Amino acid sequence: MTPDEIAKAAHALFEAEETGTQTGLLSVAHPGITMDDAYAIQSALIDKKIAAGRSVIGWKIGLTSRAMQQALGITTPDSGVLLDDMAFANGATIPAGRFIQPRIEAEIAFVMKAPLRGAATREEILAATDYVAPAIEILDTRILRADPATGQPRKIFDTIADNAANAGIVLGDGRFDPATENLRWAGAIVSANGTVEETGLGAGVLGDPVMGIVWLAERMTQYGQSIEPGQVILSGSFIRPLECPPGTEIDADFGPWGHVTCHFA
Repeated sequence: MTPDEIAKAAHALFEAEETGTQTGLLSVAHPGITMDDAYAIQSALIDKKIAAGRSVIGWKIGLTSRAMQQALGITTPDSGVLLDDMAFANGATIPAGRFIQPRIEAEIAFVMKAPLRGAATREEILAATDYVAPAIEILDTRILRADPATGQPRKIFDTIADNAANAGIVLGDGRFDPATENLRWAGAIVSANGTVEETGLGAGVLGDPVMGIVWLAERMTQYGQSIEPGQVILSGSFIRPLECPPGTEIDADFGPWGHVTCHFA
């Protein structure tokens, strides 16, 4: 894609979020789109948000589960940027109309105390982590889920350009030492309106949620990015996304780690 096409795609995504009206699939408008194009669009979109007054608070990793990768025909996760207006308190009510088609996922969040610049080992990531916490990620899609003319579903390029479908984060109240917790066995029972819909364990994220951060640190070297102290890293979901129409009450029970909840007005 040309620089002008990338700028126009980022503007369309920005306007879609502002107006609550989804834009068309980039993979249809630009059949030759590449991963680099998609991340360039994402970067341009984030630049527009920062220019509008937002600030970066961290990163998210998506498509880490084997099932999701197979469904999309890919072999790699993706990543997006967390911004300050995406943060909601535990137990928050999500205002009506804030998102277009919200869904949620359950994840383990890493809060960093030291920078990571360049590829890092599992041990280096654990040493750079201040604590881990239970979290809910709120997903949204500013791009149509399928092309109305052809029925073609979104592709990985569409999702990456759309900031990896990132929309919000609800961080739990607990703070835990990743060096002493068995993160592969940390997990949650996730209910919507009192009905258990999903259960999962940290091992669903690349076998070990720390490996999600390993992947992210390596990917960031390609684009001159880095993980900074104080940033929150969502390591990837270990459940399928749950739809959250108005009125949905979400309760993610992380057992000894406590509950993370939110309500969609």
